[in-house]
Amino acid sequence: MKRALLIAAVLLLDACASVPADRSAQDLFDDARFQPLDAPIDGEAVFALSEPMRRYLAADVARQLRIEGPQLGLIHALQASGQINLEYDAAVTRNAAEAFEARAGNCLSLVILTAALAQQLGLDVQFQEVLGEHVMSRNGDLVFYSGHVNVVLSERRSEPGADSAGMLETVIDFLPSEDRDALRVKTTSRRTVIAMYMNNRAAELLAEGNVNDAYWWARAAIVLEPRYTTTYNTLGLVYRRHGDMQEAADVFEYALALEPAKLTAMSNLVPVLRSLGRVRDAERWARRLKELQPFPPFHFFEQGRLALQRGDFALARQQFAREIEGAAYYHEFHYWLALAYLGLHQPALAREHLIVARNNATHRDDVTRYQAALDAQDLDGDRSGGGTVR
Repeated sequence: MKRALLIAAVLLLDACASVPADRSAQDLFDDARFQPLDAPIDGEAVFALSEPMRRYLAADVARQLRIEGPQLGLIHALQASGQINLEYDAAVTRNAAEAFEARAGNCLSLVILTAALAQQLGLDVQFQEVLGEHVMSRNGDLVFYSGHVNVVLSERRSEPGADSAGMLETVIDFLPSEDRDALRVKTTSRRTVIAMYMNNRAAELLAEGNVNDAYWWARAAIVLEPRYTTTYNTLGLVYRRHGDMQEAADVFEYALALEPAKLTAMSNLVPVLRSLGRVRDAERWARRLKELQPFPPFHFFEQGRLALQRGDFALARQQFAREIEGAAYYHEFHYWLALAYLGLHQPALAREHLIVARNNATHRDDVTRYQAALDAQDLDGDRSGGGTVR
């Protein structure tokens, strides 16, 4: 219950955040520290249709669209094997044209692709952020908290005089959920979705070690939509990786002025302040972070791995289960919990968690690895999973 209240508090602060009076987002940029990109970043290119996409709508599914109408026709095309046949893959955030060419993408990429096709067909498109759906993952020493968005497609009824109350709406969501209808959502703008895309690209470039380009993508996201505060944390990490500790501190402190309970900014600010010799400020924020988050991300996971190394499978099971309490569908936690159950000679429970790990994996390599573990143990079962349309 404490965690649920904390998430709600953070979201509330996001809704009423105000800009610090003595600074603006533009003050956070220091372009001279980075080499310019070869080509400018074009936000509108995120939704741009490629020629193959236009041909697809004009020829491949034209008959289906005429018979079923643009809304149902597009939805059925998205679901039907042999047409678009989209696959969830979180390895990289793609724009609409790239996702169409690859026939794959993370939830944001697939939402962007769906919206681009729908807009071309004249459908009304609305984006929704799913509140409370924040998935934790990591890449090396970087911990990411990924939000989740879906898209609502609307087609106006053909009856004369029909108004917005007569719209036929369908939610397209590319991640499974046990109780999707019970989740709270808020409408978000097309501008914010583009900023999300830019921030994702910045984070991915940072994870790859391309700090220079990550700076420009994070900068572009803030310029486009300064109210999308997640990007400030990304920009701060860029400065930190670049060795610009004072600039990193400035960005994290700016983010915390907007959202005083922003855990990501707080956890990143503490070591930066220590590196600058601001020990008293660092300890003040560390105490506040401890109040809001008694255990850091992946704490119980690392304790569980240490227990496995010692052969203490019972303790490992307990620690991995504690992580799952706060991240019910994070695949890596379920995989390691399955290993603990195998050590405890409980193959049926190991099978259950390997299947959860495989069905919720966000990278193809992880899906293959978890399937191989199932095959090796002869634990294979139901392979259901994937996105939903309602």
